[in-house]
Amino acid sequence: MIISTPMGNGMGKNSFLCNAKIAQKQFMKLRIFILFCLMGWTGIRDASAQEAAAADTLSPLTKKEMHRRKVAARNLHYNILGGPGYTPDFGGLIGGSALMTFRMNPSDTTQLRSVVPLALAYVFKGGINVMVKPQLFFKGDRFRIFGKFFYKSTDDNFYGLGYTTNRDYERSDSTSHYRSNAVQLNPWFLFRLGESNFFAGPQVDVSYDKMSDPAPELYRPDGPMDPSHSYLAAGGTAHGYERFNAGVGFLLTYDSRDIPANSYRGMYLDFRGVMYAKWLGSEQNFYRLELDFRRYHQVGQRRVLAWSVLSKNVFDDVPLTQYVFSGSPFDLRGYYQGQYRDKSSHIVMAEYRHMFNTDRSTRFKKMLHHLGFAAWTGCGFMGPTVGRVEGVLPNYGLGLRIEVQPRMNVRLDLGKNTVNNQTLFYFNMTEAF
Repeated sequence: MIISTPMGNGMGKNSFLCNAKIAQKQFMKLRIFILFCLMGWTGIRDASAQEAAAADTLSPLTKKEMHRRKVAARNLHYNILGGPGYTPDFGGLIGGSALMTFRMNPSDTTQLRSVVPLALAYVFKGGINVMVKPQLFFKGDRFRIFGKFFYKSTDDNFYGLGYTTNRDYERSDSTSHYRSNAVQLNPWFLFRLGESNFFAGPQVDVSYDKMSDPAPELYRPDGPMDPSHSYLAAGGTAHGYERFNAGVGFLLTYDSRDIPANSYRGMYLDFRGVMYAKWLGSEQNFYRLELDFRRYHQVGQRRVLAWSVLSKNVFDDVPLTQYVFSGSPFDLRGYYQGQYRDKSSHIVMAEYRHMFNTDRSTRFKKMLHHLGFAAWTGCGFMGPTVGRVEGVLPNYGLGLRIEVQPRMNVRLDLGKNTVNNQTLFYFNMTEAF
């Protein structure tokens, strides 16, 4: 039996319904697409309007603000100061100081900034003096390179050896004057020990010292200087004195300072020794041992109490130019550098550092915010051996501080030598210790 059904009419209706549904879905997709286009255009228009509004808002500050941001974004920051001046050691001069700070890896903003202070002086009497004391910090502060490099060709003075001779010897062109030519390369390499604050590593010290044109009284056999502590006894002649020194040594350092160039808190302890030997090229065999302790305590915003204990000692057949100095721009400020020299020196210092804090709401307050002062007192003890003290050197002074970069100061210090009743002025980058 064949059963007939109205197949033709049913298929037509279903086909129509399917087509209608497909058309409806396509229409919905079209509506959604148009809606997204409208939303996108509206977003672009709103973003453009916001950018235009922001540009309008920033336009009055563009030059000043953009310059400030450009400077802040630089990796290398530097300051250069200089001009005519006078120092007790060299007389009239044209001096300059430069301070450069940077990160070894510019993209790592957590890395300590490396610091390279440089001092340069051209002396009117004829001469030049250059000193660089870099502090370079590498990735993760796992490795450091510090050091001291200097060159000088200037007039200088020799006061003999030992406290009594140094204190009483007259400073003049006919008694103490000589021409000094010297160069020193003294890098040290520090490796962090594990995750601690201890560092250890080697150091190299190479120097050449030449004394020429000595004053007549220096090499006169019956001159005023104590014969046992004289220039002649130390090996000097009428033609001068020169030595080449080459040494290698070690350092063991503990360093928890927040910023080494201008610490607010932390502790620094450094023990080092150097052996100078003929097999290294040195003209004489001798040894050097030093201990340097520093402590920093923050007593307020940008206000610090710092103190240090320094012991420097040399042993054996020590060249005339390698005796230990008591007094320099970095410890007993007020004593001529080189005036007091012997084989052993111990120095204790305490210094208060105070920067003025303002809200920087006016030009004057902004200027004042970069200024501060320091006051210190201390005492030196010197003698021919570590345990024998023959002279005491009291010291105190005041100084002005000018912040040229964040936590980087120029210092102008006025120090008092109470033994010889003299006051000396100093101009340097970064703190004394």
